[in-house]
Amino acid sequence: MKKICRLLLGAALLPAAAAAHPHIFVDTAVKVIVSETGTLEAVEVTWAYDEFYSLLVLEDRGLDSDYDGKLTEAELAQLQGFDLAWLPDFEGDTYLDREGEALALGDPKHLSTEVEEGRITTRHRRALAQPVAADGVVMKVYDPTFYTAYTLNLGLEVTGGCQGEVTPPDLNAAYSQVEELLYAMPTQEAELEFPKVGEKFADVVRLRCEG
Repeated sequence: MKKICRLLLGAALLPAAAAAHPHIFVDTAVKVIVSETGTLEAVEVTWAYDEFYSLLVLEDRGLDSDYDGKLTEAELAQLQGFDLAWLPDFEGDTYLDREGEALALGDPKHLSTEVEEGRITTRHRRALAQPVAADGVVMKVYDPTFYTAYTLNLGLEVTGGCQGEVTPPDLNAAYSQVEELLYAMPTQEAELEFPKVGEKFADVVRLRCEG
């Protein structure tokens, strides 16, 4: 709820087109899989969707018919992987780079799907297409279009003896940039194509490995 209020407060200061973003709020956790030799092998990402979006997903699939905020095992089976049917050009809203070079991730593997108190939480794993040294890797979870707002507030875990440092976004600077971009665009254009500012709202994870 604090995250939602924080984003809505900033959005209230922007033009009407900006206030339409974001639409979906996702609390996020990340587990970074590093080998004992310091090689980055995979990432596991947890997405906990906001109550309203979760409700829309459940209603669209005809689940939770008794509206108790819980699903039966059969209903959970129907929900598994609902957020992993990605288009070919979708990068999973998870971005890694090392020394400025983007690191490719493989297809997502479903790990778990849960529904508690009406909120859907999913977890998936993605292996690196080519494992690399973990030291110096930078990771961000964000939607470039800012349709979805991710916040890394459910925890960060790094295996293999490495450490992860999280730098939160400068929200004032991010909203200022959104405002500048929107005012520079014709109103109709801003409504049709929101500027790709999502990265500005992303928490930044930097990996450090000793030795």
